[in-house]
Amino acid sequence: MFGRLRQMLIKELIQVFRDKRTRFVIFGPPIIQMLVFGYAASLDIHHVPTAILDYDQTQVSRDLISRFAGSRYFQVEKRLRNGQEVAEAMDKGSVDLVIRIDAGFTRLLRKAQPAPLQVIVDASNSNTALVGLGYVSEVTAAFSREYLNERIDRNNPLQASRLPTIVLDRRPWYNPDLSSRWFFVPGVIGNLMLVIVVNLTAFAVVREREIGTLEQIMVTPIRRVEFIMGKTLPFFLIGLLDAALVTVFGTLWFHVPLKGSILVLALGTMLFLLCMLGVGLFISTISGTQQQAMVTAFFFIMPSLIFSGFASPIASMPEVLQWLTYLNPSRYYQTFLRSVFLKGTGLDILWPDLAAMALLAVLLLTISVLRFQKSLD
Repeated sequence: MFGRLRQMLIKELIQVFRDKRTRFVIFGPPIIQMLVFGYAASLDIHHVPTAILDYDQTQVSRDLISRFAGSRYFQVEKRLRNGQEVAEAMDKGSVDLVIRIDAGFTRLLRKAQPAPLQVIVDASNSNTALVGLGYVSEVTAAFSREYLNERIDRNNPLQASRLPTIVLDRRPWYNPDLSSRWFFVPGVIGNLMLVIVVNLTAFAVVREREIGTLEQIMVTPIRRVEFIMGKTLPFFLIGLLDAALVTVFGTLWFHVPLKGSILVLALGTMLFLLCMLGVGLFISTISGTQQQAMVTAFFFIMPSLIFSGFASPIASMPEVLQWLTYLNPSRYYQTFLRSVFLKGTGLDILWPDLAAMALLAVLLLTISVLRFQKSLD
């Protein structure tokens, strides 16, 4: 048995690495996608294109505007003259945010009355709009606080010294700089393993059936279990190799810390790969051509990425969809990766995620193997 399995394994590896396109698919896209996601995928927003419409034209309003111009979050592109230019700038997409200061802004501040500041934001990109409004709130709150303190200090220095203040002491754990890159890079590893292993496993078996060599292999003395293991084991090893490659690249290039144990990371990765092998094998049983396998894999991969919590939190999804995510191995692997990389969590905390992936792996492989054997009859 082991001799036939070894020959099958050698045959698959030779077939994979002999094809230049397959070699590129194995090693090229993981590095390219890691670079793309590492640099492009970010929740941080800087230099938001901003326009200013100042009807007040006072020293106080200019001081407030200078706070926005000097902030790294805003890029003041235009100084508007009237309200018509606001609509024109927003329609053209030249600015994402307009700050309008009405006449009498300074007068209301000096009377200790609320001074409204209008913020017009392009909400077609809701993430940019929400984050941009948060930055505006921070700038205006700091300006208002400083203006109030200066006024009290000028009119009543004794009272100013007795004013109670709250000092916010920020202590971000696990990600001190609040870098979204530290959040995305571990998640990219899980996405790459999902895409690569599912596609390679599904296409390899379908290719054998499509070109007619599957029947030739089955008339040889090799048993069906040996054939299935010989077809899946090479892609399991390739998945481990790719996982190690992108992990090393992510930690060295993007300086994302790996605080946890490498052995724990390897254990979770192997369980996840077994899940993806089961999915790829199942796709191969319901696909007659490589085109069908590609479309079927797409319909599995996209929902799996969305329901994994990679880009959007699962807690924000409808309750029904939250329950469905428990059937998704990527959900557990994403949590596992970020816990190992950023928190250094061990098996005593991560065992529920590992147990869930192990259960799904057994379930998916059992269904896929039984379905695959039936498809060979």
